[in-house]
Amino acid sequence: EVQLVESGGGLVQPGGSLRLSCAASGFTFSIYAMSWVRQAPGKGLEWVSAIGSDGASTSYVGSVKGRFTISRDNAKNTVYLQMNSLKPEDTAVYYCNAIKSGYDYWGQGTQVTVSS
Repeated sequence: EVQLVESGGGLVQPGGSLRLSCAASGFTFSIYAMSWVRQAPGKGLEWVSAIGSDGASTSYVGSVKGRFTISRDNAKNTVYLQMNSLKPEDTAVYYCNAIKSGYDYWGQGTQVTVSS
């Protein structure tokens, strides 16, 4: 059974940091590109960041560049999102997504709330 389990969300003050993790199982993690996607209250899905299967290539949406860092550990079947200098507009449910030609897996999401 394919599973993606996100963790690490929570309530943080503006300017704070959180590290999200997504643990994968049930598929060959190391050959999948991984993404983080978020959904703010009342809004649609927004792609945040992606990382290639070997971790060599990364990309970010403009609003998080310089603040968020995506990484992965293929030995642990886990992808991470380090989020620094958080802003209230980063408040959302964050999902991890595994993608490989025709295959598309999603986790259940973890809530991140940035508020004073």
